[in-house]
Amino acid sequence: MKPDLRQAWDQQVLIGDGAMGTFLYQMGFPVGISYEELNLTSPEVIKDVHRRYVEAGAQIIETNTFSANFDKLSKYGLESKVEDINRAGVRIAREVAGSAGYVVGAIGSIRGGKRTNVSTAELKKYFEQQIQALLQEGVDGILLETFYDVEELYLALSIVRKLSPLPVICQFAVEDVARTLDGYTMPEAFRMMQQQGADVIGFNCRTGPNGIMSAMKTLGGHLSVPMSVYPNAGVADYVDGEYQYGAKPDYFGQMAVKFADLGSRIIGGCCGTTPAHIAAISSALQGYEPQPITYGPIDIAPAPIEIHEHLAPDGGGEGKGGSPNLVDLVKERHTVIVELDPPRDLDIAKFMKGAQVLKDAGADALTLADNSLAVTRMSNMALGHLVQAQTGMRPLVHIACRDRNLIGTQSHLMGFDALGIDHVLAVTGDPARFGDLPGSSSVYDLTSFEIIRMIKQLNEGIAFSGKPLKQKANFVVGAAFNPHGKHLDKAVLRLERKIAAGADYIMTQPVYDPELIRALKEATSHLDIPIFLGIMPLASGRNAEYLHNEVPGIQLSDDVRRRMSGLEGEEGRAMGVAIAKELLDVAMEHFNGIYLMTPFMLYEMSAQLISHVWEKSGRRQSPLFHR
Repeated sequence: MKPDLRQAWDQQVLIGDGAMGTFLYQMGFPVGISYEELNLTSPEVIKDVHRRYVEAGAQIIETNTFSANFDKLSKYGLESKVEDINRAGVRIAREVAGSAGYVVGAIGSIRGGKRTNVSTAELKKYFEQQIQALLQEGVDGILLETFYDVEELYLALSIVRKLSPLPVICQFAVEDVARTLDGYTMPEAFRMMQQQGADVIGFNCRTGPNGIMSAMKTLGGHLSVPMSVYPNAGVADYVDGEYQYGAKPDYFGQMAVKFADLGSRIIGGCCGTTPAHIAAISSALQGYEPQPITYGPIDIAPAPIEIHEHLAPDGGGEGKGGSPNLVDLVKERHTVIVELDPPRDLDIAKFMKGAQVLKDAGADALTLADNSLAVTRMSNMALGHLVQAQTGMRPLVHIACRDRNLIGTQSHLMGFDALGIDHVLAVTGDPARFGDLPGSSSVYDLTSFEIIRMIKQLNEGIAFSGKPLKQKANFVVGAAFNPHGKHLDKAVLRLERKIAAGADYIMTQPVYDPELIRALKEATSHLDIPIFLGIMPLASGRNAEYLHNEVPGIQLSDDVRRRMSGLEGEEGRAMGVAIAKELLDVAMEHFNGIYLMTPFMLYEMSAQLISHVWEKSGRRQSPLFHR
């Protein structure tokens, strides 16, 4: 007879299953249907998915009931089938799990990060209805997963505890900042869940293994209960109309041991994971003997909050003054664009200091992303204006299709024009559901091709509506290029379409392989617009593995990963700069345009690379913008 679930995770690390929704999507079931309804209409399909995970080594099977609540099912006219769908989900999972496996009833957040769309009274009603159906069918425990705020998870947990003494696993969806959407630190959130009766507390979704590892480390090694982790397979990428995840199974296997060493007693996978990921976890933990967890009080002292004065423009600084644009400049000499991420809070002091350091080092332009990876950051319009006014350096701002409809996009561009910000990079933008506000909407009124054409239409003095404007804009429009796909020739064909739409220059994803730099030059030699080759110095071995395994569009060579392996801190940064200099030496032989990306606001690393460019070019710094 199998041990009680609580006894099981005390004795060993249990293997959870992987994704249901994204796996069904990979099997051909479209987004926009109720996957939970398949419990009734296609039980053999759900049974097959469960079976694959069990055969891969999963010991805990989640019921296919994540969104099987009144609120979510009502969107499909299925609100009357809440009980039927949940009970069917348990029966299917139980049949596959057999006598040796454990079945936990999966319950997801109803609010999904939105604060006001469902009242507290409705939440209580909906959670209780779903929980009762799962309990009545005989689950081994309840899994409350993908909760973004303490309030909703606390409410759901309290309802379970009123109805049943069964084990309860509580999982937050956070990123590496490790705060809930309602502002609690993870030590605070863990303490509250423990006091309410959670048996296991952990993390799932929202981020890949690296982000969850960072969130775990904020607990400082003090655990009040066992932990569970179900990471995504990295960051989702939207390629040719399909969502794809980059983190490979062997990477999950490597990270599983690290999770176990930090006290995780349940390890599975969330969005993008497959039976292959679970098999890798199971294989990596074969024979693993967990150390006894010494539970102690979690330090819940909140981190100090510092209030800073905002830096206001003083009207000084050097304007563009009719200087040549970047396209003209790069035709004459090596030209360096440096990216610096806008801050995620209201303090811009470090950002502005970094901008000045990069200007002094000789950067020709500072480029600012538009909420990259769908993570909320300060407006690049405001920061671009401050950079221009206070440092005299040219801002190059990204503009994403994701966040604004046609009205907002034209309004935004008109604002750039009024501020004299005329260099832009048109990008699609990562889907909002994968960012820090997953309940927000992705607009996508425009594709990256269309937004390029519309911006160039403003240069003709024609509004998006087709009406004439009283004057013409003067935008220099860039397009993004990812050279890391399996078929470089097909990627170049897509790039040619962007050029046909009106792109004036190209900025690439970071490249870490000298041979790829040479191949890229050969593949694009027929293009008549400049390319700024992307280089991003690595900050540590962990940073290298995260980029390679979890971030779409970035691939590191085996040599680079080997050289960065195990390096952290100053040693890791020094090696990252050394590797980047070697790449720059090759890049400068083939491209005049250099695009440096600054990791983690470590602008000193970018400044060293700028100096390397000028020294190799025979200049100490850029002659155009410095006296």
